[in-house]
Order: sequence, then structure tokens, then C-alpha cells
Amino acid sequence: MTLALVSALPEELQAVLDLLPDEQRIAVGGRAFWHGHLHGQAVVAVLSGIGKVAAATTAALLLERFQASAIVMTGVAGGLGPGVKVGDVVVARELLQHDMDASPIFPRHEMPGYGRSRFAADAAWADRLVRASEATLRDPQASLGPDAVATFQLQAPRVHQGLLISGDRFVSRTAESQALQTELPDALAVDMESAAMAQVCANFARPFAVLRTISDRADDAAHVDFPRFLTQVASRYSAAVVERLLGASA
Repeated sequence: MTLALVSALPEELQAVLDLLPDEQRIAVGGRAFWHGHLHGQAVVAVLSGIGKVAAATTAALLLERFQASAIVMTGVAGGLGPGVKVGDVVVARELLQHDMDASPIFPRHEMPGYGRSRFAADAAWADRLVRASEATLRDPQASLGPDAVATFQLQAPRVHQGLLISGDRFVSRTAESQALQTELPDALAVDMESAAMAQVCANFARPFAVLRTISDRADDAAHVDFPRFLTQVASRYSAAVVERLLGASA
């Protein structure tokens, strides 16, 4: 049984690879997959690639070539829901592609051939992610250090659970963010890959779960130092959560 650990960005992947004592690189389909073990669990770690097509290709390779028993993804996202702030974590319970529109043949957001617009995350793996995330966020200074907490004003970070939406564009304007909030009022956050991976996992009947660290509010006020946030917050959160996910405390 091999668990797939998917990172959205190189900094997060490196933080996960640093946990593996025996990783070996395997190149397939223009991607580098890293096979190893963590706490006795066989894992394969990889970058998702940016956008839905890249993420779907990666998921298909993980499930077909590496026979992954489940896919767990980490990354960053823009916050949409009320109270979802920078430094919080969103664990998806449902996923939707906000830019899917085959209307008027199908209702907006509905995936042709599926009869639905939303794909459920695996409940058991999502529960494990919630527990691991809550343990990590309980003492952010232990995972991040006091400088990062102070720099990004990470006061009492929270874990949110619910709808995560994905699309092939980076949402960074207030008008677009507000339009998404109006159209999908229960959406907590937006990214560019997760819903595509969820669809592929549904095709293969394999579990999928994802957490996203909120790096900005997906609007005009998003002035976060993104590279620094990745190295000092998101990647450290990812490593700490993965460690707890597969460790004795998960």
C-alpha cells in the first residue's frame, strides 16, 4: 500500500522529502516522483504541477503507474469564506471546479457525464488531516518559530472544513473574489489544482484528501511576501502535518 503525498509547490515538496530517509527518484511523464518511506509507510511524493490539466495528469500517473492507495495533497490557497484568514488551514470536504461551464447543455459547474458539480473528499483521510492540522496549529510557534508568527501576524490560526474550489486562473482581484463568493457562498478557499485531482481519484475509486494553507485573501489587498510565506509558513505547516498524519500522534 503506497500513499501519494502531493505538494503544490517545490518548497513544500522539499519539506516533505526532508522527512524521508530513503527517497529514490523515478522520472515518468516529465515528472520526478520520489519513492520512500515515512514511519514505515511506503510513500511516493511529487509536485502536482500548476493548473488542472497538470494536476490531473499527475494524479492519473500516481494511481495507474504507482498504484497509490490514496492521494493526500498540501498547498496554498486564497481565502474566500468569512473568517478564513492568512495562516489558517482549509481541509476540503467537497471540491468543485468554479470555471467549469458547459451551459446551456448542462447546469453551470456540473461535470458532463457525472451528473454533479461537487466531488467529496474521503471522510476518513479528511478527518486525519483535521486532527493533524489542529495539533500543528495549536502551537504555531513550535512549527514556524516566533519570527514567522510575528511577521505574518498569525494569531490563533484555525482549521476550516468545507468546500474548496479550483480553476485555471489565479484569483487575485477583489471583483473576481467577490463574484466567486456570491456565486458559491459556501466556498472557503480557491486554488488551481485540487478539484481536478478529486475528479481523477473518483474515476479510480481511490481516496483523496487535501489541505490548503491560506496565503492571502484572493483580492486586491493580497500583499503578502509570497516566497517568504512559502518557506516560513506553508512548507513548515505541510511538513508538520504530514509528520503527524503518518506518525503515532495522527
